[in-house]
Amino acid sequence: MDSTEKPDKKQKQYRRFLKDSIRREVDFTQTAQSRRLPAPPLQKPCPEDAVRVDLPDGPKSLKKLCTVPVADAIARRESVRFYTAAALGLDELSALLWATQGVRRVLSEECALRTVPSAGARHSFETYIAANNVNGLSAGLYRYLPIEHQLLQLCLDEKIGIRSAYACMGQRFVAGAAATFFWTTIPERMEWRYGLAAHKVIALDAGHVCQNLYLACTALGAGTCAIAAYDQTECDRLLGVDGEEEFTIYIAPVGKV
Repeated sequence: MDSTEKPDKKQKQYRRFLKDSIRREVDFTQTAQSRRLPAPPLQKPCPEDAVRVDLPDGPKSLKKLCTVPVADAIARRESVRFYTAAALGLDELSALLWATQGVRRVLSEECALRTVPSAGARHSFETYIAANNVNGLSAGLYRYLPIEHQLLQLCLDEKIGIRSAYACMGQRFVAGAAATFFWTTIPERMEWRYGLAAHKVIALDAGHVCQNLYLACTALGAGTCAIAAYDQTECDRLLGVDGEEEFTIYIAPVGKV
């Protein structure tokens, strides 16, 4: 759009999402929290008999593996789309999961403190891992359980990298990643407190999570590239989510460089 071209009506309409004017329209006395309705769970439940994978200690792995000072990691941060054939270590995956969604302390059934900021500490995200080349982890799809710091095995799939790339509109570099982070949002977690004002801060929170991944990857010798252009239906189908109460919001393949 050149300097003389004015935005059309629809562009102006969607700009509204970026503003905080919506708070003036929300009656916060009528939110689910104010009406004393129970908060959505901090973490999606999983079947008792589900296969779980214990992860190495997250904080210790992060401290041990990330030897680059934070100032250098910030200066060197960049999007990386080309990865070596080297596998990602399970301790490295553990460190990255901890850096992006690790739970430091559960304060109550409604609130947990994590390694990233979130509006009202609501943390609306779930993390899914398409493990394509991770030492000690069979290829397939997993969901991170941040409270237990474990992985929930959803399915084993030797072609998970190719399927992930297909869901990302055929972006080939995704297939070469050692692991791809898929973040979904469960909007009700944020809506419970903020009503119609929830959705802008969900988007902001996604940026907080992915930036931590960038910095942690840089510090441990890996690379990532955030993806916001993907096939919504195919990604939701890949992860097994309904696309309404939970849906894909952000993606980031990770590999060694």
